[in-house]
Amino acid sequence: MSAFPSSVVIREVGLRDGLQSIPVTLPTSRKIEWVQEAYAAGQREIEVGSFVPAKLLSQLADTAEVVAFAKTLPGLLVSVLVPNLKGAEKAIASGADLLLVPLSASNAHSLANLRKTPDEVVAEVARIRAARDAAGSRTLIEGGIGTAFGCTLQGRVEVSEVLRCMQALLDAGCDRVSIADTVGYADPRSVRELFAQARAMAGERFWCGHFHDTRGLALANVFAALETGVNRFDATLAGIGGCPHAPGASGNAASEDLAFMLEAMGIATGIDLDRLLALRAKVAGWLQGQTLHGTLWRAGLPKTFQGAVEA
Repeated sequence: MSAFPSSVVIREVGLRDGLQSIPVTLPTSRKIEWVQEAYAAGQREIEVGSFVPAKLLSQLADTAEVVAFAKTLPGLLVSVLVPNLKGAEKAIASGADLLLVPLSASNAHSLANLRKTPDEVVAEVARIRAARDAAGSRTLIEGGIGTAFGCTLQGRVEVSEVLRCMQALLDAGCDRVSIADTVGYADPRSVRELFAQARAMAGERFWCGHFHDTRGLALANVFAALETGVNRFDATLAGIGGCPHAPGASGNAASEDLAFMLEAMGIATGIDLDRLLALRAKVAGWLQGQTLHGTLWRAGLPKTFQGAVEA
């Protein structure tokens, strides 16, 4: 049996990946409350928004304000998504700790989602790295490879192309790389095989796994990635989120369900599940009428649950 990591970081991405997929625009004050409560529950990495044009994603137009608040919380790693150099410059100016540049390994999805080919995204990353270095900034650059297991537009995506894109991102200056199952095509066996190769290629620069629960396999896929030694995963509170190019998508792995699974396995997350469930209830009230996901909130914690002991 493979040795699992003793601890895992759950990066909360609901404030970006979740809210961008929902027509409701949360007021800045509630986003700040969400960050504050997630922090109080023990979460130490939060993706708080995206520096994209407001006309494209009005839900995230206040990202700079949310970053400014999040940066006041000691020990919180604050990340944002950026689609291009202009967004990266705003992220660097905001003081965000990490900026994530998405790259689709599917050429068709890349053109539909970013209006760039994968190689054009790599070239943009090189420009972002040059701008970051010229600014003397410590903001980390993460290249996130999406549609790594297939694509609703293109169909099959070869493992060799995913790894080629990963190496290209590293060569272009990414400090970190990650892999996402954007449209929910992954299965545990394919995850184990691809993540093992990615980890061998990137080493400690491999940062994160991002799984959508479109076909109910997000947690099973996390388990497979754990077996390869990955110890950081994206998730969204109440499993909100999705992809506009994935019909029927049900969102991401739910943060509370993922934290419960890991803690029940004896893997420390640093998360207070009762507080996280209380936050979920609060956010559910803010998002009334929207479809939410996850299962732990229905049944609650088992009477036998003890959770992991921090090392």
